[in-house]
Amino acid sequence: MTNASLVLVGNSQGGTISVLRLAEGELTPVQTTFVGQGCGTFAVDQERRLVYAATSAPRPAILTLTLEPATGALNEIARTDLPDKLAYLSLTRGGTALLGASYHGGWGAVWPISEGTLGAATGRVEFPNVHCVVTDPAGLNAYFVSLGADLIAQYALDADAGLRALTPSTAAAPQGSGPRHLVVSDDATSAYLVTEFSGEVMRYARAEDGTLSARESVVIADPAAGLAHSRFGADPAAEHLIWGADLHVARGGSLLVATERTASTVASVELGADGVLGQVLAYAPTPKQPRGFAVSPDGDLAVIAGEAADGVAVVAVGADGSLQVGQELATGEGPNWVRFFRA
Repeated sequence: MTNASLVLVGNSQGGTISVLRLAEGELTPVQTTFVGQGCGTFAVDQERRLVYAATSAPRPAILTLTLEPATGALNEIARTDLPDKLAYLSLTRGGTALLGASYHGGWGAVWPISEGTLGAATGRVEFPNVHCVVTDPAGLNAYFVSLGADLIAQYALDADAGLRALTPSTAAAPQGSGPRHLVVSDDATSAYLVTEFSGEVMRYARAEDGTLSARESVVIADPAAGLAHSRFGADPAAEHLIWGADLHVARGGSLLVATERTASTVASVELGADGVLGQVLAYAPTPKQPRGFAVSPDGDLAVIAGEAADGVAVVAVGADGSLQVGQELATGEGPNWVRFFRA
């Protein structure tokens, strides 16, 4: 990766967002800003230079922050209070709508955006432990992942950003697998899910009407670690259980990359020309408890946050699926979310 990008890292326990510059595979700190305790998810509006960040204290809220790329400065310009803290935020339709998922509250929502300010929610759903919400690239459908109910709830996103349940209204995940995070392929024909308790990545075929159908799966927990299947309410670190975390597509759609926290590993999985999951190609160590990460715009690098290591690592993702761990850099207390901004 030759062109410089900014990397934003949410340090949840410290309540800060660190802005780093990435050039030639090396990270350089730019600025760290306190935004609020529990800053564990945010979404970046590249065009408008805005960051929508969820915090949990002094009360749950979504903050709108301006980003100055040259200095890394973040400044709050709006705030929307919430009944519960959020686990996931994503933008759609060119930054005109924001979607959120509340794991502890058991709900998901959509808010319209006007000049960086959130309007009243235009759609709301309720499912146990909603851990993620994403849309397809065109913003036609919204998918809410319920870890507690082992399902993906699927909706049409109407012109006014309202939610209309598809038929069927949900796509099942294996019972007790703990579906966690979801990504939709750039061509919108597949969606990929990582499970927290079984440590799998699963592919769902996406039909023209937006509905998802389960297809093949592959375990991304490193077999050498000897981890057992986890369950809701367990302490995976203490009991040596699988603790799947995050996943992203890399290398132009030819690879999938996913993390597991108990053994602190990242795995690469081959993707066929039709998006079909192949075998695991490589494992690599990460900073302790790699909860969240992001892949660079060119797909060649991953920046992985270790929430128990108070820092991030740069991992080169080879075309053959190889994973080479490079620089590690301290960012703040409890880093668990990473996103790129093309400077």
